[in-house]
Amino acid sequence: MRRTICLGLLALALLPGTAAAGPLDDPAEQWLPRTDGASWTYAWSNTTYQPTPRVEKYTVAARAGTSFRLKWDEVNPPATDTASAGTIDFQHTDTGLVNTNYQSSQPPPRFPILCAAATDCASSLSAAWYMVIWGTRSPVFAEPMLQGTRWSSVGGASNDVASNNRYVGHVKVKVPAFPAGIDAARVDSDVTQAGAIGDPFGTVSRTVYWVRGVGPVRVVMKHASGETSTADLTETNLKPRPLPSDENLLPLNRGDSGTLRWRNSKWMKAWSTQSYSVVDVVNSTARVDFKHVSGPLRVAAAYGLSSRLSGVTLLSGSSQSTGGKFPKLGKSRRFTTPFDLMVYGFNPVIPSPGSRTGTTWRTSRTSRDYSIFGVTGNATVLGTQTVRARGKRYKAVAIRSRLEQGSNRFGSGTRTSWFAPGVGLVKLVFKHADGSVSTVERVK
Repeated sequence: MRRTICLGLLALALLPGTAAAGPLDDPAEQWLPRTDGASWTYAWSNTTYQPTPRVEKYTVAARAGTSFRLKWDEVNPPATDTASAGTIDFQHTDTGLVNTNYQSSQPPPRFPILCAAATDCASSLSAAWYMVIWGTRSPVFAEPMLQGTRWSSVGGASNDVASNNRYVGHVKVKVPAFPAGIDAARVDSDVTQAGAIGDPFGTVSRTVYWVRGVGPVRVVMKHASGETSTADLTETNLKPRPLPSDENLLPLNRGDSGTLRWRNSKWMKAWSTQSYSVVDVVNSTARVDFKHVSGPLRVAAAYGLSSRLSGVTLLSGSSQSTGGKFPKLGKSRRFTTPFDLMVYGFNPVIPSPGSRTGTTWRTSRTSRDYSIFGVTGNATVLGTQTVRARGKRYKAVAIRSRLEQGSNRFGSGTRTSWFAPGVGLVKLVFKHADGSVSTVERVK
């Protein structure tokens, strides 16, 4: 009987079906399509343990909603080895491509053992897709993939493989399937394994090139033990899609920081300067802390903001402050930080990446946002504008929001926010219905 390696994160009922409705409903417009009939052929090798390339053909075996299964079989295996075969399961989510399960034949016995014990080892680097998911299963590919995107993940049979992954940018790469070259998103990873018999082999620097509408087209792994593994796409029946915009209008990676100041023309005429920093990020949800720098408001605040394909969404916010006297906002709220002014009203704070000029969204009285803020209104992307903030010029995407909080005039008005790619919020002007104006400017 053929021994298998098998590992799962979630149980899937993978039955033939159609994609679920929602923002991920298109099975083809993905970084890894789940289209019926889709196929890929990869050739992979390792300089020491498999110098002669081995060829695997992958096909979509089943799908249900946004979950799907790829099946692979080896083409013309060496006479001395058992043909490789297996399945690997994925799910398209709002935070990226997630690997939920895999199962296959064992790697050739000459390969290093990537577990603490040789028996029943469910870790392998002897298949093209195993190279892609090694230590990076949730997500395999983070979305939205924007400038500066970084994420951490784990994998391996005992979650003993950890990775730090970073998006490098758009590049052109040549592979057998696209000999003239193709535009791709490059993702670099530092992957570390500790405790396995062959963990120097399992510790790698990896580069994966992803083509929209196709999937990974090239993988290069440099092992700590000195070997190099590669996998190249040699054939596919899929057509590449244009790369989406990777402009990051509100960077929320761990360590990102900035300083902002704000004032109100009537209620706080002196500038309150505050700094913020992203102190933690889990599954593309960031905790952002604010602290006092100078001015009349002494504040301490924290926000939870998620970056998803659907945009940037406020999940939570809390603040403490002394100084300053403002009219009360409904729902026991008040403005204390520039982010209070930015997130006030309704989600998303920023719409889906690459949203076109004229994109509009509005509130719903049945939403969680309305129960928190009690605000009705709408927001519109005005497009890219040149704006000045504290003497510096920025090219920034402007978003105008029209807000009404019942009869509360201070909580009602028109807000325009400017977000510079790779920088974040650079300016905000809130013209309140009570005649006052709140202004936010980026200091650094």
